[in-house]
Amino acid sequence: MKMKIENIFVVGGGFMGSGIAQTAITAGLNVTLNDLSMTVLEKSKAGIERMLDKNVSKGKMTESERNEAIARLSLSADLKSAVGADLIIEAALEKAEVKKSIFAELSGICGEDTVFATNTSSISIAEIASVVKNPSRFVGMHFFSPVPLMKLLEIVKGIATSQETVDIAKMVGGVLGKTCIVSKDSPAFIVNRMLDPMINEAIGLLEAGIGTVEDIDIGMKYGLNHPMGPLELIDMAGIDIELAVMEVLFAETGDSKYRPTGLLRNMVRMNWLGKKTGKGFYVYHEDGTREVNPDLRFSK
Repeated sequence: MKMKIENIFVVGGGFMGSGIAQTAITAGLNVTLNDLSMTVLEKSKAGIERMLDKNVSKGKMTESERNEAIARLSLSADLKSAVGADLIIEAALEKAEVKKSIFAELSGICGEDTVFATNTSSISIAEIASVVKNPSRFVGMHFFSPVPLMKLLEIVKGIATSQETVDIAKMVGGVLGKTCIVSKDSPAFIVNRMLDPMINEAIGLLEAGIGTVEDIDIGMKYGLNHPMGPLELIDMAGIDIELAVMEVLFAETGDSKYRPTGLLRNMVRMNWLGKKTGKGFYVYHEDGTREVNPDLRFSK
C-alpha cells in the first residue's frame, strides 16, 4: 500500500461525514463526499461553506484559503466514484448491515492499494472487514463530534489490520491535526467504553427522578469540570448513537451494567434524537435558543 494519501472518499453526508470532509479539505486534501441523495449532499456542502465563512469572519482563514478548500470538495451520489481514491472513510448509519453492504460494494470497485476506514463508534472492525477482499487494509478511524473542533482520532486495529494500515491512519490523522490513540478491536473501543455507560447512567438518574436535566448537566460540568453535561453532550452527538453503542456493549459482553435504560429506548422510539431532530433532552429553536424538554420534567 502507498503511504501518500491525497484523495479521500467520504461515505455519508450527515453531520459526521460533512465534518470529516470539511476537516480534510481545510487540511489540503481532495474529498469526494458521497450519499444516496444529492439533496443531502447539497445541504452538506452549504453547511460546510457556512462554517468556512465563519472561520473567515473570525480570522481563522483567509477568503482565498476558504475558496481553495471548497474547490477541493466534490459531491457524488454514486459509490463508483470511489475509483482512484487513496482512502475511503465511511460515516454512514451505525448499523453493521449498512456498513457491510457499503464496503462489500466498495471492495469490488477500489484497487488493492485503497485503505478502507470506518467511523464506527462501537461495531466490531472484524465484522465489517469480513466483507472486503483484503482485510489487512481495513481500519477503524473514529472521529469525535464536531469533527472540525475535536482533537481526538481513535484508530482501531482489527485482528487482520496490518501495522502499515495503522501507520497510514496515524499519518492521515496528523495531516488533519488530530491527536491519535490506538485501540484494539473491543466493544466500543476506548473512549466510548468509558463515556457511553456514564451517559446511560445519567439517563437512568433522570428516569428515576433523582435529578433534573439541569441538575445532571450542571453537576457534571461544575462537579467534574467537564465542558458539557452528559445530556447536552448526547443531544449533540445523537441519542440514537448512544442506544446503538449500548446495545453493542450489552450484546457483546452480556453484562447487565451495559443494558440501555428504558428512557433511552423510548426517546429513540419517539425520534427524540437531540439537535438533529430538534428535540432530545432539550428542545432546540430556530433562533438558536434551547429549553429543557418539558416532557422530561419528572417530579422528584
